[in-house]
Amino acid sequence: MSVVDFSGGAVFLDAATVDCGDVDFTRLHEVAKPLHIYPQTSARELAERHPHAWCVITNKVKLERDFFQTRPNLRLVCITATGVNNVDLQAAADHGVTVANCKGYSTETVAQHAFMLLLALVRSLPQYQHAIAQGEWSRSPMFCVLDYPLRELQGMKLGIVGYGDIGQRVAEIARFFCMEILIAERPESAPRPGRLPFTEVLTRSDILTLHCPLTADNAKLINAKTLALMQQGAFLINTSRGGLIDEQALIEALCDKKLGGAALDVLSTEPPPEDHPLLQAKLPNLILTPHCAWASAEARQRVIDQTAENIVRSIKGLKQR
Repeated sequence: MSVVDFSGGAVFLDAATVDCGDVDFTRLHEVAKPLHIYPQTSARELAERHPHAWCVITNKVKLERDFFQTRPNLRLVCITATGVNNVDLQAAADHGVTVANCKGYSTETVAQHAFMLLLALVRSLPQYQHAIAQGEWSRSPMFCVLDYPLRELQGMKLGIVGYGDIGQRVAEIARFFCMEILIAERPESAPRPGRLPFTEVLTRSDILTLHCPLTADNAKLINAKTLALMQQGAFLINTSRGGLIDEQALIEALCDKKLGGAALDVLSTEPPPEDHPLLQAKLPNLILTPHCAWASAEARQRVIDQTAENIVRSIKGLKQR
């Protein structure tokens, strides 16, 4: 393999995906000299973005085989996220390019967002906000409005599907509210110690929250069949991947009042088209947030700091060859 020309520097293809004007890039500039930053990069613009760079930083820009074929000096791709599905990993390996992602940066913020959604559902927050906006409080014959359910978390059963760092953090928070935690095993798998069969968690949970990656095996894990197993009036939360849910089946379960409500930070298509069924549903028991659970200022800064350290490690490794 040829000697790396570090003078080509690094290029950040889509910095706007992690920066709202509040992220400090100082460390990244120090370790990736020169660093060229672009807010976004389209497929058409990709070939023009500093073809001699030895390091490419991306969040969601797709890097396919033809990209690697045209960049002989490229040695490192840094992904400012955990998922690596936007990069052709085999093509990268074939061309001697290391792919480094970020891990653990969003555990706290996603867990907090999931719990925010959980509390909003069980306290009927959207319904009460709408009632106030419509003047129902002002017209009330008494000092308060009590038209929508208000539940306490103590004693409620929280089913967790996906018990990695985020699922475990959600469980820790839930225990402070004296909730009972039910950890689901993978479908069709024998339960490991401390876990319950997937279908049992579905049938027993007052609230089901998803924290697992999307794979070919669990696509549309939550579908008409599995929704039918859930308790009448149960709540569903998804801060993981939209493809875990059969969205049409979810709409039907909400309309039929099978579920008490659902709160989703992710959809199967992102950004969703304006005519996406869940956007058009306008259901009072459905909360949507725009894939922002991960994006606290602190988490986005951790992504940049981790990326800088990934670059430092790569430089050391390349220079030792």
